[in-house]
Amino acid sequence: MMMLLVLQQCMKILILPVYVLAYFGLWDSICKKTFPFFMKYFTKIYNKIMHKLKETLFKNMQDFADPSGKLHLLEIGVGPGTNFQFYPPNSCVTCVDYNPNFQNCLLENMAQNTHLHFENFVVASAENLSSVSDNSVDVVVCTLVLCSVNSPRTALKEILRVLKPGGAFYFIDHVAADRSTWMYFWQQRDLERVGERGVSKLNLQHLMGPLVLNLVRPHIYGYAVK
Repeated sequence: MMMLLVLQQCMKILILPVYVLAYFGLWDSICKKTFPFFMKYFTKIYNKIMHKLKETLFKNMQDFADPSGKLHLLEIGVGPGTNFQFYPPNSCVTCVDYNPNFQNCLLENMAQNTHLHFENFVVASAENLSSVSDNSVDVVVCTLVLCSVNSPRTALKEILRVLKPGGAFYFIDHVAADRSTWMYFWQQRDLERVGERGVSKLNLQHLMGPLVLNLVRPHIYGYAVK
């Protein structure tokens, strides 16, 4: 319990500059170069707190491998690659991020995760995966991504497009509103509406995540099957 409290306080110190920069309108101008260095440490702390949840969430991922046993996995908003440790051995991973400056951090994590095969690093947003073919991947992963894109619904359409029939979309995201408000309801519905667009199963759960501001602590996580 004490370790959890210490980690949470460290996270508050690390993430505070993000809110300051955003408030003064400086975020967009400098984040592409500095954000990867910040995220490298932020996600390590976040992963320590969320380790058990991620292990549980991703434990059935191998069930979606193709008949040969290979799992073709696409991670959107891959950042520094801190989710790699949770992926099944011999997964073929394609990494997508809108920020090309993450590539150096990714190379470090790739070298540490030799149980995976890394196919490509694509510079793209979640709303535009045009370099990824239709029905081409077994699994798509997004963690703390959909909360920051301009159009979550467009991103979800792209995710469904690239997923093979029977493939799975795994997500962890915060919803920036209290659970009792209408805003929370509509933010959650962006993911729940996936079920109305060709998804056969949606497993969605709630938790209070280890972020600084109460506004962004409510999280949803789970997976959907196409």
